[in-house]
Amino acid sequence: MNTTPPLKTPQALKTPQAIRGTQDIFGPDAEAFAHVVETFERVRRLYRFRRVEMPVFEKTAVFSRSLGETTDVVSKEMYSFEDRGGESLTLRPEFTAGIARAYLTEGWQQYAPLKVATHGPLFRYERPQKGRYRQFHQIDAEVIGAAEPAADVELLVMADQLLRELGIADGVTLQLNTLGDAASREAWRSALVEYFLAHRAELSEDSQDRLERNPLRILDSKDPRDRPFADAAPKIDSYLSAEAQDFFAAVTEGLDESGVQWTRAYALVRGLDYYRHTAFEFTTDRLGAQGTVLGGGRYDGLMEALGGPATPAVGWAAGIERLAMLVGDVGKPVRSAAVVIESEHKGLVRLGREIERLIRSAEMPSVLIAEGNVRKRFDRARKLGVDYVLILAESGDGVHFDLRVKRFISDRHRTRGRLNIALKRLLRDRFDVDVLDWKRAVTHGGSFSLRLSMVR
Repeated sequence: MNTTPPLKTPQALKTPQAIRGTQDIFGPDAEAFAHVVETFERVRRLYRFRRVEMPVFEKTAVFSRSLGETTDVVSKEMYSFEDRGGESLTLRPEFTAGIARAYLTEGWQQYAPLKVATHGPLFRYERPQKGRYRQFHQIDAEVIGAAEPAADVELLVMADQLLRELGIADGVTLQLNTLGDAASREAWRSALVEYFLAHRAELSEDSQDRLERNPLRILDSKDPRDRPFADAAPKIDSYLSAEAQDFFAAVTEGLDESGVQWTRAYALVRGLDYYRHTAFEFTTDRLGAQGTVLGGGRYDGLMEALGGPATPAVGWAAGIERLAMLVGDVGKPVRSAAVVIESEHKGLVRLGREIERLIRSAEMPSVLIAEGNVRKRFDRARKLGVDYVLILAESGDGVHFDLRVKRFISDRHRTRGRLNIALKRLLRDRFDVDVLDWKRAVTHGGSFSLRLSMVR
C-alpha cells in the first residue's frame, strides 16, 4: 500500500488590493491632475514665489504644536509612528507647519519677506468621500515675514488668477472674514464662551465639547441643533480694535481695486489661537457638502508656537484632486499627430523618426508607428485618437515616395501652424517641395499627397 502523502498544490497568491483612501490616477484624471499642477507652477512664477520641496515626514511635535493637541487632525487623523531610534515621526498632514519649521531651522529668515510655493502628497486618516482621500495632494503658497495687508491681497489675487486660468472661477465664491488681532480675538472668544454657556444644554454634543477647548468652531457647525445659536452669536466686528479694522479694510479695498469679488462670511473661523486677521475660503456647490476648493488665512502666531520669534505670515492651500474634478475637460486641447510608415523601407523609417522629432520640437505630441502588420498601422494610429496622421509610403517606382496627410479635427486653424513650422523647412530644403502645397495638405487633409525623392 502506498503511504506517500499527496503533493500539496501551492495556493494561488492573492493580489494585494489598494489601501482604502488611496487612488491610482490614470487617463483623463491624471491629465486633469497634471493640468492643475502645471497651471499652478506657471502662476506662482508670475508672482515670483520660490519653489520649495519639503520632507514627507517630520517630528510629530512639528504638527502637534502647530495644529494643537486637541484638534481632530492631531488626536484622530495623523499617521504617526516611532522610528527605529524611538523618535515619534508623522507623515505630513499639511504643508504650513513644515515650511514654518524650515524657516526657523534653515536660516530662511534672511530672505524675509519670503514667498514660497510647493505641491505634493499629504496624509490624514479620515473617512474617504468625494474629493477627499487618506493620501491626497495639495498646492500651497505662503508669504512669511510680511505683516502688511498687501501680502494677504497678493495671495488672494494669485488664488483668484489660478482659478480663472484653470477655467473654474465661475460658480466659485471667495468667502472672507477677519479674526482681528490677538486682543480682538481674545475679547470675541470670551464673549462667545459666555453666550454659548447660556445655551449649552441646547447645543449638540460635539459643540458642548468644543465649548471647553475650541469655542470658535461652534460657529461653523453643520449640526442643525447648533445653527440657530451660531447664527445669533456675537459678531467679531463688535470687538475689533482700530488697528484690526484698518487691516481688514485695507484687505477688502485691495481686493476691490484688483477686481476680485468677495463675500463676507461671519461664520468663517480658525480655531487655533495663532490665527489672526484674514481668514478666507473659495467655495463651490459642485463638490457636494465639502465645497471648499482653496482656503487659508493669516497665522502670525505660529512661529512662536514652534519656539521661534514672533513672525507674521499668511498662506493658502488647495486640494489638487478637488480642483481636477472641477477642471474636467476644461483644459485647452492638446493636438497630436502620428507618423505611419506603410513600408519596410529603412530610409522611410529614418525619415519618419526625423518627422516625429520635428513635430515634438514644435510642442505637439507625436508617435511613430513603423512596426507590426503594415496594413494595420493606420488603424492603430486612429485608435490612439490623434488629430493628424501623416503616412509615408513607397510610390511603386523605387525612386519616389508619397507623404499623405489625414486630418481628423474640425478646428484646423488651431494646430496646422505647428505642423507647418515643424515640417516645411525639412520639405523645402531637402525635397524642394512648394510650401503652399504643404500648407494645402495640412489644411485639407483627406488623400492629398506629395511625391518626394526616396530616402536612401
